[in-house]
Amino acid sequence: MANENLNFNKKKKYTIFISADHGLAIVYFLQTQVVPALIYEDVEVVVLTDDELVDKIQSRFGQPGLTVEGLRLKAVKDYLNEYKPSKQWWFNFFRRVGASKKINTEALDSHIRQVEEEATGTRELLVGFIRIIVALLRNSRLARKWLVRNQMRLVPREKRIYSDLFDKFDPDLVVASTPAWRIDRILVREAALRGIPTASVIVGWDNPSSYSLNGGKVDWITCWSEIQKEELVQGSDWEPERVNIGGIPSYDGYFQHKWLMKREDYFRDHNLDPRRKLLGYACSFTTFSPNYQNIEAIVELMEADELVEPCQLLIRLHPNHFLDDPLFQAEKEHIINLAKRSSHVHVVEPVPLGGDLGYYSGEDMPEKSSMMAYSDVFLTVYSTMVVEASIHETPIVSVCFDVPGGWGEKSRFYLPLSKIGNWPTHKRFIDSGAGRVAFNKQELKEHINTYLRHPEIDLERQHAFIKNECTYINADAGRRTAGFLLSLIRQ
Repeated sequence: MANENLNFNKKKKYTIFISADHGLAIVYFLQTQVVPALIYEDVEVVVLTDDELVDKIQSRFGQPGLTVEGLRLKAVKDYLNEYKPSKQWWFNFFRRVGASKKINTEALDSHIRQVEEEATGTRELLVGFIRIIVALLRNSRLARKWLVRNQMRLVPREKRIYSDLFDKFDPDLVVASTPAWRIDRILVREAALRGIPTASVIVGWDNPSSYSLNGGKVDWITCWSEIQKEELVQGSDWEPERVNIGGIPSYDGYFQHKWLMKREDYFRDHNLDPRRKLLGYACSFTTFSPNYQNIEAIVELMEADELVEPCQLLIRLHPNHFLDDPLFQAEKEHIINLAKRSSHVHVVEPVPLGGDLGYYSGEDMPEKSSMMAYSDVFLTVYSTMVVEASIHETPIVSVCFDVPGGWGEKSRFYLPLSKIGNWPTHKRFIDSGAGRVAFNKQELKEHINTYLRHPEIDLERQHAFIKNECTYINADAGRRTAGFLLSLIRQ
């Protein structure tokens, strides 16, 4: 199968549907060479995205050969909420956690514990059966196949949501940013019922180890690396010949330094002191644990002059901080108030794309890239940004302080950060030596000071880590991925 050569003889014009129901998918397809390379090869690309953003995305990315349509998100949500909602919820839950025990299931197991502890009403009555069903799925390929196959019945029957779009454009291929893990599962199921080939891309580093089985019939998939391919084959029963390794197009811009702002402009925009070392902290893991204890420890080290260089801290809030959740919002305000009290603490907010795509956005790629590039030490909690920061060759510390009492609410699941080191992506980061992990203030102090003195100490390990996780590091993943998708319709 041709993955790289885009110089095919042009015989007809093909049409590809692309579902971009997440901000990261917008970056993957529209801020890389994926869509331009498809259009260059005489493919009509129809991007389906948040209905509220159709005009905005068409205005920004519009070009001959590209059409933007709405994903009918309200109709999809109405169906999910009104047609056997309990059945749909449980199917999706077991799909998510039902991967084979042949892979590391630590991340999936944490989600099971969260559902068990937060269950109320009818779900609370069924909690006792969860482990039995999960054990069956983990140990039986036939059970997993049954689950995936039977999900295909959960699709609108009388009035299909996407019938008019399929009739209008008659696509040769439908591509989604997940193998029907999100609400893209309705589009994928409708396509499969029409006999239209379907394909998926992996946009997130932890996706194959955190979201498990397909949500419908998906024929092909392209992922970042041999590591992800093994997770898909061993964990989710993909046939090896149907899994392509194409790298991660979203990071091509990092490898090209495409989004990097000038250092003096970046420092001026955030009122940073060019004479002080910059510590960048990206909030992460808000679903399971607060971040404030980590941030507070960094500030205390700075203010007590325990670091070998005068430092300043720039904190990037997490998209979850902007959800309608009182705990997340309270932490956001706590962080902002800390910055107001401390002259060398600053806050940056992710830029929203709008609509249901929220704050997972490509709108501020220059901000993200510059923060990672100009931080003297980059700190987070095993975020995907440890991969991105490694591309920028920035020293990394994962700060994993536990909080006695967790979120402070008995009804809210709390997972100590010291207990997540065996999650698949976290373990790979630790084992690679691409960065260091701090569980207490003394370790945090030692790691920051080591990197301030010797910023290059783990650089070779970072290079190896990036090669293993991203595969292609020459900024050509977008064209490779386009070539793979082309090969599917030109077989």
